[in-house]
Amino acid sequence: MTTPLSVSDYLRQHIRTVPDWPAPGVQFRDITPLLQNPRVFRVLIDAFVHRYMDPALRPDVVAGLDARGFIVGSVVAYELNVGFVPIRKKGKLPFTTVEETYELEYGSATVELHTDAVQPGQRVLLIDDLIATGGTMMAGRRLLEKQGAVVTEGAAIVDLPELGGSARLKESGLSLFTLVDFEGH
Repeated sequence: MTTPLSVSDYLRQHIRTVPDWPAPGVQFRDITPLLQNPRVFRVLIDAFVHRYMDPALRPDVVAGLDARGFIVGSVVAYELNVGFVPIRKKGKLPFTTVEETYELEYGSATVELHTDAVQPGQRVLLIDDLIATGGTMMAGRRLLEKQGAVVTEGAAIVDLPELGGSARLKESGLSLFTLVDFEGH
């Protein structure tokens, strides 16, 4: 008799590693195989939904980070019967926005949120596909908090702990939930 795989191990088997992309020495963790197989996609979504159905963790709204956070976040929001808020790269939202700039390895980037996306006091789950340096999630959190929302947790499919992002986010006081850790980057 075989031992059933944990959700983490099952999902890990469906994450493709692409060596030397986008630069030499980088091991890119590609989540698209998770999305292509309906059974695997359901396991992925269910892992988040079951966690956030708990009344203590249940958000009022889910915010997803551009762009892969939209895929997972919108489906999780749908399943939880709560609203979804996109946090976009600068220049992509048509209405009045607030913005937050953050540092990347080489340069900086800016994300935006509609000014009416969240209400003061709303409990927000902030979701993305992967945590590397943590800059994008930290910027998304600051945007939501500028609007008076309370980010109850940051969630991602993959954590790359060697890059220090999850440690930085936790040190800032953000609770984190990830499904798969990959050592190395």
